Amino acid sequence: MLPLLPGCGGANNSDFIDTRDEIDDALVDTGGPASPEVATPGAAPAGSQAKHPGLLHTETDLKRIREKLAAKEQPWVDGWDALLGSGRSHLGASPRPLETVFRGTDGDNFGQMYTDMQRAHQLALRWKISGDEDYAKKALVFLNAWSSKLTKLGGDSNVFLASGLYGYQWANAAELMRTYPGWAKEDLARFQAMLLKVFYPLCHAFLIDHNGSETRKVMHYWANWDLCNLCSVYAIGVFCDRPDLTAEASNYYKSGRGNGAGAFNVYFMHPGHLGQWQESHRDQGHSTLGIALAGALCEMAWNQGEDLYGYWNNRLLAGTEYVAKTNLSDPNGNPYKLPFTQYTNDQFTGNAVSGTGHRRPCFELIYNHYVNRKGLSAPWTKAMVANMRAERYDGTGDSPGLGTLLYARDPSPAAKPSGLSAFLSGGKVLLSWWGSADGTHYLVQRASAPNGPFTTLAQVIDPRTYADAPAQGTWYYRIIAVTTNLGERIGAEIVRVAVPGELWLHMPLNGNANDVSGHGRHGKLVGGASFVEGRAGGGSVQLDGSSGHVVLEDGTLSALGDFTIALWVYWDAATTYSRVFDFGSNNVAFMALGARDSHDKMLFMTTRVESWCMQSVSGNALPAGRWVHVAVTLSGTVGTLYVDGSPVASQNDIWITPYQLGHTTRTWLGRSQYPRDPFFKGRMQDLRVYSGALDAPRIAELAR
Repeated sequence: MLPLLPGCGGANNSDFIDTRDEIDDALVDTGGPASPEVATPGAAPAGSQAKHPGLLHTETDLKRIREKLAAKEQPWVDGWDALLGSGRSHLGASPRPLETVFRGTDGDNFGQMYTDMQRAHQLALRWKISGDEDYAKKALVFLNAWSSKLTKLGGDSNVFLASGLYGYQWANAAELMRTYPGWAKEDLARFQAMLLKVFYPLCHAFLIDHNGSETRKVMHYWANWDLCNLCSVYAIGVFCDRPDLTAEASNYYKSGRGNGAGAFNVYFMHPGHLGQWQESHRDQGHSTLGIALAGALCEMAWNQGEDLYGYWNNRLLAGTEYVAKTNLSDPNGNPYKLPFTQYTNDQFTGNAVSGTGHRRPCFELIYNHYVNRKGLSAPWTKAMVANMRAERYDGTGDSPGLGTLLYARDPSPAAKPSGLSAFLSGGKVLLSWWGSADGTHYLVQRASAPNGPFTTLAQVIDPRTYADAPAQGTWYYRIIAVTTNLGERIGAEIVRVAVPGELWLHMPLNGNANDVSGHGRHGKLVGGASFVEGRAGGGSVQLDGSSGHVVLEDGTLSALGDFTIALWVYWDAATTYSRVFDFGSNNVAFMALGARDSHDKMLFMTTRVESWCMQSVSGNALPAGRWVHVAVTLSGTVGTLYVDGSPVASQNDIWITPYQLGHTTRTWLGRSQYPRDPFFKGRMQDLRVYSGALDAPRIAELAR
C-alpha cells in the first residue's frame, strides 16, 4: 500500500492501486517493437522513404530564408546575424571526436560532443543558405570525424539525456547534408549506423523501461526526459529511412504512459485553454526545455506530413502559452500569477509555479506554426517572441535555437475562433476557445436553437473563457472574433449544452449492452460476461470474476465536467481491489469506483499521475450478497458518493474531471486498469450517466 501523500486531498486513498512490481505488457505501449533488433540502414520497406530534407528544415524553409535575406527583410537579417555571431558557424574550428561520451559521471565530456554537434549543424545551415561550398565541406569534416570514432554513450541515468538531446541534433545536422553530392555514400551510411547503434537503442530502452521505473513509478522522470528521446527516435527514423522508428515516436507522443506524452506534458487544462506544464512547479529552465523539445518533435512530424501540433485541440499551444506567460512580467514589472493545480509525483508536491524570467530560445518555432501558419492567437507566446528577437542559439547544447532565422514566416490570414469547448462545472457552462491571430476581442453568443437567433452575452479579451449561468434548458453557444483586418469572424463551431444536465448514456444491460439514451454510445460484453435475470423482473449482466467485463465506447465521458454515474450492482464475493467501473487509458490516468479496499472502504478515485496524488471519496465497502444502488456525482470540485439513494461521503477537492482525462481507450465496467486486481464477480444493471450532477432527491428516485 502507498500512503496518502501530504496535501493530495481525498479520503485515505490508494489501497486500490496495485504497487507490486509486475505490470503486464499491455500497459506499456510505446508504439515500437517490444525488444528491437539493432536497427540497420536501408531496413525500411519499399515505397516508405521519408521526405528529405524533412526534419527541422525543409527546402521550402531554406528557400524562404534565402529570399528574405536577399531582400534584406527583418527579422531574418537579425536572425542571420545571430547565426554568424554564435561562434560556432565559422570555418576555423576542428573536430575533437571521442570514442566514448560520458554524461553524469566524474569524467563528463559531453560538452566536447555537443559543441562539435552544433558546429556541424550551423556550418550546414550556412552552406544551405549562402551556397558557399566551403561550409558544406567543413560540416562533413565534423560529421565524418564523429561517425568514425564514437562507439558508446556512458554515465549514470543522465546517459538517457545524452541519447535524446544529442541524437536528434546530430540527425538534423546530417539531414541537411544528405543532399550534398560530395558526401560519400559510405560516409553517410556510417553516420546512419552511428545513430542507429549508439543513440537509438538507449532512446528506445528509456521509453519502454524508464531506467527501471516503468512498473512502479513511470512518472518519476520529468517531461523533458521522454521528449528528448522521442525527438531522437523520430529524427533518426527520418534520416535513416526507418518509418517504424518515426511511428514509434509519434505513437508514444499520442498514447504513451510517460510525462513526455502529449496527454501528460500538459498536466491540467485551465479555463481559456491555458495548459499547466508538467515541470512548471519545478523550475523554468526545465519547463522551457520541454517546450523546446515538444516543438521540435511536432515540427519534424509536420514536415513529414503528420500533425502532432494539433493533438488534443492544440495541446502544445496550451502548454506554451502557460510557460510563456510564466516567464513574462506585467507593465509594472511584476511576474504574472498563473492558475495552478497541485501536482505530486514520487519526488515532491508542487502547489505553485516556480521561477520566472527564463529566456531559453524556443518560442519562435511554436509561435510561427500556430500564429503565422494556422492563423491562431497566441498572445503570451507572441509577447515572449517579441521580448527575445532575434533568437540566439542555445549555448547549453539542449536545442539548436536560432528560431528567428529558421522559422519566422509571413502570416497567413487569421483563422476563425476554433476549438470551442463547453461543459458544466459547478452548474455553470464553462466555455474556452482558441482565438484569431488579429482578434481584438471576442463576442460570446448564446441561442436556444442551433440556427439562432444568437444573443451576445459578453465581450472577452483574454483569457479566452467565459462562465455562463443560463436558465434551465438546452443552449447553443458560438464565438465571434472581432478582427483588425477581416471584421467579425464567426467561430468554426456551435456547441450544445443542456442545463442543469441530461441523460448522457443509459445502458439497461438487460439482454445487450446498447445505449438507449438516443446518443448511440453502445458497449459490448467481453470475456466471461453473459446476461441473466436481474432485479425487479429485468435482466442484468453477469460477470464471472475472472475475465468478464463490459467495454464502453472509447471516450464515452470525455466531454463531461460535472457528471453523475449511477447503476445497480449485486456483488457475489467481497474481493479487495475489484472495480465497479474504471474509465481511463492506462494506470496513470483514470477515474474509478472500487468496491472495497484493505480498509474495508468503497472508494471513488481519480488521478492523472498514477497513485501519487489521487483525489478520492470513500464510504463503507460495497455490501455483498444483495442488490445495491451506487452513484457518484461531481459538481465543480465536490464529489459525492451515494449508496441506496443516500449520500454517504463527500469531498471538496476533486479536480481531475472526465474532461481532463480526455478520450479514454480503456473504459470498463467490472475491470481495473491494474491487471493484477481481481475482476468484479457479480451482476450489474441499469447503468446511467448524466451530464451534470443530479441532486439528492433525484438520486433517491433512481434508487427506488
